[in-house]
Amino acid sequence: MASRGALAAAALAATLALEPAAARVVKPEFVTGLLWRISKPGVKDSFVFGTIHLPDPRVNGIPKPVADALAQSGTLAMELVPGAVADARVFDLELLDDGRTLESLIGPDAFAQVREQLGAQAIPERVIAQLKPWAVLVKLGRTSARDGEQSLDQRLLAAARGRRMQLAPLELPDEQIAAFDTVPMDSQVALLKHALDHRDTLDAAIEPTIDAWLRGDLAGLARVGDRMGEQFPGMGYHYRELTKHIVYNRTILMHHRLALPLRGGRVFVAVGAMHLYGSKGLLAMLKRDGYVVTRIW
Repeated sequence: MASRGALAAAALAATLALEPAAARVVKPEFVTGLLWRISKPGVKDSFVFGTIHLPDPRVNGIPKPVADALAQSGTLAMELVPGAVADARVFDLELLDDGRTLESLIGPDAFAQVREQLGAQAIPERVIAQLKPWAVLVKLGRTSARDGEQSLDQRLLAAARGRRMQLAPLELPDEQIAAFDTVPMDSQVALLKHALDHRDTLDAAIEPTIDAWLRGDLAGLARVGDRMGEQFPGMGYHYRELTKHIVYNRTILMHHRLALPLRGGRVFVAVGAMHLYGSKGLLAMLKRDGYVVTRIW
């Protein structure tokens, strides 16, 4: 007996065979472009901008089209607004609280690497011992940042404050941490150990990421992660889990939080560019809400 999957595939193929050839070609949406106008009759325009979370001088300047859109806006809506939750609260949520230790999860060899690499951040050893694997991944990323270099998000926030714009966080630190916590523990462990063993390879992925962003290539940004999974057999599943929980699921929350501000118009939305990509992205969600989504840059 054919499996349900095989029967479903056969039924889909039969349905497509009855359609005109032109109808079978589905042009992918939202694969290029970083700045978009969000319009609806009777509502002042808003804007959505895909940022990049890297403190690199090649990508942290505010381009003129973005500055112009920001000047037309009264509210900046971004992923996180600093100070929304006390640092002590965030610190507590980064720690294992079920009796396990980081070393018991990743093994003594990997734990020794973590201790060495996080030593530069002056994190006490007792804290390192209790960190969740995802929290270590985040902190390892910070060791690659340029000292004193601001990210594009930080510059946008400073510009908005200079204009006395309202600030609208699209998620709270607790919620972002909860998203990381939902990544299965086996994936957290695999991704951390992979990062420790292939630091040079991961660092090398920064260049194609920057290049894709500079070209406004959202599909290219997505392929950077896909190639990482393809390059290392067995890691594809874990990278997909990370994308599902950290990109797609958080995009749903951001979309929900934007519903009310967008009704008043003049909102400048700044989120990581991967949250804009494709049919699961924020732009597609807004289009389904009835907004006209027009690329500006």
